[in-house]
Amino acid sequence: MTSDLDVKRTPSSEKDSLDEKHAPAPDVLVLEADIQAIGADIEEAIVNAEKLTEEDVRQAAQDIVDKHSYDPNFPSKPLALARRFLDEKELRTADPATYDRLYQELRVEAALIVFNSPYPEVRAVVSNTDDPSIQASTFRAWFIGLIFVGAGAFINQFFSIRYPGISVGTNVAQLLAYPAGKLLERILPSKSVTIAGRDFSLNPGPFNMKEHMVITIMANVGFNAPYTNYVVFVQYIPRYFNMPWASNFGYQLLIALSTNYIGYGLAGLTRRFLVYPSHAIWYSNLATIALNRAFHSGQNLPANGWTISRMRYFLYCFVGMFVYFWFPSYIFQALSFFNWIVWIAPQNVHVAAITGSTGSGGGLGLNPLPTFDMNQFLSDPWINPFYSTMNWFAGTVITFPIIVACWYSNVWQTAYLPINSNGVFDNTGKRYNVSLAVDSSGLFDHEAFKSYSPAYLAASNILVYGFFFATYAATVSHAILYHRKEIIMGFKSLLTRTSFLNTQNDVHSVLMRKYKEVPEWWYFSVLVVSIGLGAAGVGAWPTSTTPAVVLYGVFLAMIFCIPIGVIYSTTNVSITLNVLAEFIGGAWFEGNALAMNFFKSYGYVTTAHTLTFAQDLKLAHYTHIAPRVTFTAQMVATLVSTFVSVGIVNFQFTIPDVCEPGQKDHFTCPGINTFFTASVLWGTLGPRRMFGVNAIYSGLVWCFLIGAALPVIFFYLGKRIPSLRSVHLPIVLTGGLIWAPYGLNNVWPVVPVAFLFNVFIKRRYLAWWSKYNYITTSAFTCAIAIVGVICFFALQFPGIEIDWVGNTKPFVDNCDADACRLKTLLPGEHFGPGVGEFE
Repeated sequence: MTSDLDVKRTPSSEKDSLDEKHAPAPDVLVLEADIQAIGADIEEAIVNAEKLTEEDVRQAAQDIVDKHSYDPNFPSKPLALARRFLDEKELRTADPATYDRLYQELRVEAALIVFNSPYPEVRAVVSNTDDPSIQASTFRAWFIGLIFVGAGAFINQFFSIRYPGISVGTNVAQLLAYPAGKLLERILPSKSVTIAGRDFSLNPGPFNMKEHMVITIMANVGFNAPYTNYVVFVQYIPRYFNMPWASNFGYQLLIALSTNYIGYGLAGLTRRFLVYPSHAIWYSNLATIALNRAFHSGQNLPANGWTISRMRYFLYCFVGMFVYFWFPSYIFQALSFFNWIVWIAPQNVHVAAITGSTGSGGGLGLNPLPTFDMNQFLSDPWINPFYSTMNWFAGTVITFPIIVACWYSNVWQTAYLPINSNGVFDNTGKRYNVSLAVDSSGLFDHEAFKSYSPAYLAASNILVYGFFFATYAATVSHAILYHRKEIIMGFKSLLTRTSFLNTQNDVHSVLMRKYKEVPEWWYFSVLVVSIGLGAAGVGAWPTSTTPAVVLYGVFLAMIFCIPIGVIYSTTNVSITLNVLAEFIGGAWFEGNALAMNFFKSYGYVTTAHTLTFAQDLKLAHYTHIAPRVTFTAQMVATLVSTFVSVGIVNFQFTIPDVCEPGQKDHFTCPGINTFFTASVLWGTLGPRRMFGVNAIYSGLVWCFLIGAALPVIFFYLGKRIPSLRSVHLPIVLTGGLIWAPYGLNNVWPVVPVAFLFNVFIKRRYLAWWSKYNYITTSAFTCAIAIVGVICFFALQFPGIEIDWVGNTKPFVDNCDADACRLKTLLPGEHFGPGVGEFE
């Protein structure tokens, strides 16, 4: 197969001129159905197919079978064509006409793969051409990007401890960057400035897509506050661990920089697994690119008769959602929590448990019409591939009756607790008071614990922990079975120190060869320095934790970042390591909550950062931004964000009564409270007292083994039953993780919307879907984010509320809101073992 793109390509302007109003030839119409591509892409591929030899086509067919047989994102029809072409060798002489048609279709498919992308989703929004003369690293990009990073880090950190809180997402920065860039385009002088011997212009011309994308990437990494801020808060605040030394700025900065930058080191080292391969799609990036394309594309080709430009369509959707979202978010909140079945019988425990949906521990959300609020969706129906949505939904449906059975049969005393809650309870059904099981230093007090109560979980939360254990094991098994070839290839190139980018023949990898790559040793140096900073921060202050905890956590991240990343990049389903990090950290550092917190930070958070940064590297790869520009933008934006966030934390410490219940400005720290509770439960009490031998939930440990075995079973069954190949076990298992406190009401509404756009419209109106699908979700999410910001500052922050039945109906005077229990206790009674009856 052709390994380079020196063959003549169809110019971008020529491709853009292929107008649908000129009816394509019949063979193009056939190809549209057979290889699932739009007419413009096919016409370009037909031209480029002339450059391919018969050997190229045969090799392409073999590559399709070898690389995409277990690839759920690759269209099924081209895969079937390739298999038939290779398997029916007698077809050339037995039926020359059929062979010729098959050969011609595979030539076009091969040209699509070489000169574009194997995936229609990528072809829909990502350009297969590049102009290296377009500047990405400009004064405008850095000026706007750093201002946005500082402002976003300030807002997200400052309001993170307030209830209700507020956060500003990257989509807001991307939306506001365009008018800001156009403003600087108008007012900045075009004179050149010399810095470090290099000349550059303050205003190099029209604000372009690459500048816009650099700003977006900076916001993407800079809007996230360091996770160690949670650790610092629970250390410093008197009502938690009361460690005044935690206010030391140097300590905070060292551990914050460490956790933020370790992810970069691993992301750079995993590029050959998560960035360069064409199968690493990273679906969320497609919506980001679609929005940029709407702003910067001057082309407006008709799509199934629609002549509305992407920009105009975005504005229509944005304005529509902007107006509508005020109702479910503020004016008429019952539209968001539409638990209408509970309203029929508000005090019926059974109705509330099965159909309730307020998320307060009440119900499981079995409701055919549960919400009119897109913000209640737990996944994006426009971005996620439909098979991913259905596997995820199937997991939720499968686990629903299990929770119901546990609750009604009172397994593990669950009938005395809410059916769907993420809380931890004592043996009287009240929230677990961790202060009754620790001493004044926050360390585990065995005698106090024996005089209080074991910790109990709700039925849904028990299942969630079991499915988390199964998911972690299934993720590793699935990656080995379905992606072992790609992983082995990546490790081989890593060990031989060969350029993996140069081995990739897809168009985007070839185009990126024009730019200087970031050497692997840059990323390795970042990793080593970050580990050193973390070890210094943990070891130089009285954290009661060994500095080696940094290495332990990074080792956990190294094990899981590739398996989790491969699944995330191909399905848009993220698997978090928080529970595993708590489980291992709590068992390893039993009785030491702070040590567990550090292990969690360097295991779970490092993995999450690695995947976020790898996703940004793929975004730059798709939009053909020089890797060294991306590296610098990420490094600088993270540095600025870290300093701003740490500075704000120290200011928050000066807020009177911060984190106290009833704080006058609502800075009650709900997230910090949850983090502290988890710290004590998993770090101080430790998982051994919940999941160890003879512990109440010890049986859940078997879920690790079950999770490891399930992908193996389905992998080999799929060889005999082809329909089972669409079953993705890790995604099915993640469907069981939505409970506590979410429910079916957050999952089911996604399905019909996903079917409408990613099945019905995609199959029948592929050109419309390619042009508008990702713009739809970008417009809706931007509008929701803007309304959220305005509503918070203009109404919620001043305490302005609308008190009427449309806002109070879902939340008062019903068993859904009150989290009624199946069994109740009289005063002084308890369930399970009492004082002196447990260890």
